[in-house]
Amino acid sequence: MAKENNEKVESAVSVEQKLIALYNLQQIDSQIDKIKIIRGELPLEVEDLEDEVAGLETRVTNLQEEKEKFEHFTAEKENAIKDSKSLIKKYEEQQMNVRNNREYDSLTKEIEFQNLEIQLAEKKIKEAKYRIENINNEISETEEKINTRKQDLEAKKEELDGIVAETKKEEEELEKLSKENEKFIEDRLLSAYKRIRKNFRNGLAVVQIERDACGGCYNKIPPQHQLDIKLHKKIIVCEYCGRILVDDEIVAHSKGHNEK
Repeated sequence: MAKENNEKVESAVSVEQKLIALYNLQQIDSQIDKIKIIRGELPLEVEDLEDEVAGLETRVTNLQEEKEKFEHFTAEKENAIKDSKSLIKKYEEQQMNVRNNREYDSLTKEIEFQNLEIQLAEKKIKEAKYRIENINNEISETEEKINTRKQDLEAKKEELDGIVAETKKEEEELEKLSKENEKFIEDRLLSAYKRIRKNFRNGLAVVQIERDACGGCYNKIPPQHQLDIKLHKKIIVCEYCGRILVDDEIVAHSKGHNEK
């Protein structure tokens, strides 16, 4: 069905009408581009700040999880110390009732081992608490950065919303006009137009001949090509930059159509 519709467009609309529609479309799209330029880098800045805030919040979550692991580790070591102290107390009580030196020495070694376990656990607890302190500092610094970035984000959003509010109606009207002109251009040609626009920073895909040269790259156009362009029998593109070329008559027709 889409193919049939395109064939109807191609048969019903002359090349001249397509060129006028293309030139109109270019003028409209250029106005939309100007509106986007007014917004400048604000949308990207807002997006970057949102990504940064999300990244910082993820970092805080990861730090809190790491902190919880160290706290759990510390609690385990503190319980281990309690267990070791209980064993030491039990072994000391057993030493009071030993029957020979061998049993006494064996219990003494057990007590020494548990004391070493306590010392090692205390060292691990100290290291863990030092890491927890560092994590708390990192969390505080990151949360402070989040608050600052959120304030920046809010300010940028307000600035962007203000600009969007000012230009929204105009942009919507231009978008509507753009769609209306697209109806006169078959999909293949419209796709080519959009592809050419993407190739150039200024978004110019349709340009007027200026002093026998391309209005986009300013290279001279051969006389035969100039004649073909004036005949409006086919779409002619610049052999240097690939832009679609139109003459003064198409521009005049376009202005006359817009004034109506």
